Amino acid sequence: MIKKQDGQEQKVNNGSIAIQAGGDVSLGISVTEARQIALDLWKANFIELSANAKEIADTRVQEITDKVLEKLQREFPAGIEKAEDPDFQYALFTVQKEYARNGDENLGDLLVDLLVDRSKLQQRDILQIVLNESLNTAPKLTESQLAALSVIFQFKYTQNLHVGNHKLLGDYFDRTISPFISSIVKNRACYQHLEFTGCGSIGFVSNSLESILCQTYQGQFLKGFENKEIIDRGVTIGNDQRFFIPCLNDPTKVQIRANNKEMLEKAYNENEIPAEDRIKISQLFDLNKMSETEIQEKCISIRPYMAELFDKWSHSELGNFSLTSVGIAIGHANIKRLSGEFADLSIWIN
Repeated sequence: MIKKQDGQEQKVNNGSIAIQAGGDVSLGISVTEARQIALDLWKANFIELSANAKEIADTRVQEITDKVLEKLQREFPAGIEKAEDPDFQYALFTVQKEYARNGDENLGDLLVDLLVDRSKLQQRDILQIVLNESLNTAPKLTESQLAALSVIFQFKYTQNLHVGNHKLLGDYFDRTISPFISSIVKNRACYQHLEFTGCGSIGFVSNSLESILCQTYQGQFLKGFENKEIIDRGVTIGNDQRFFIPCLNDPTKVQIRANNKEMLEKAYNENEIPAEDRIKISQLFDLNKMSETEIQEKCISIRPYMAELFDKWSHSELGNFSLTSVGIAIGHANIKRLSGEFADLSIWIN
């Protein structure tokens, strides 16, 4: 392959990374060299197995090593250089070892995602330490436990800023919640093991899924009010479209244009709304909210499969389970594995 730029010509052999620069440049190792380093690492460190077992393990290691290098090339080519870094080699060997043991594709993909995210970090910090620990912990978890971490992380630690109506709420459920529901189990042992592995802790207070949804996506679960309320309460900006829209659940009425109080406060500041109006609009935001039963019914009407999740949430430890940094990292990686793009982990761990 030949690339030309600004009169420069560069030949690139298969398995190598092309670097174009105006001045002197130092070329690092090629993908082929990185692959050989990775396989040599495996051969030098893994215990001897019987002939059949060794053949299976070697095949799996080649497969997972290629996946790591392919993902690095696609997402972070500079990470190929990490093949000669001792700490990265240790993390890579963990991935090779765990995948060689069971060959579980889902686990392999999860470990690859965690390792590639770890490769993007240039210095030893809390996030790198957490990702290193996650590589050791993820293989100890079942599919049910990974699903539980993913759902807990989604509802308790994130909010989707693009959910502006019921259709978008349903799309959000489809993309990041639906893939995990059938795998979640109710038995306490599942969550006790998650606690044992350092992914989180079982608390004494349980938060219902309905209350979490109401807090994070309150704007989706309002019954609305008459336009007369705006006038009677003396809101000086009136029925301003920046803050008032037809009610999502009753188009004959009006509601506040915000999903939660945090977003509403941000809108106040961006639009320099007077203090007296802020108080009155906030009072209207809390007017005529759905009950928890109504919130559950609305979610199920949007996506019927949510009935199963509400049942599992209320009859398991999902509601009173809090995640550690390792639990967050694994839940985050598992969601990203199935849904594709997701916000950077450093938002939660920094």
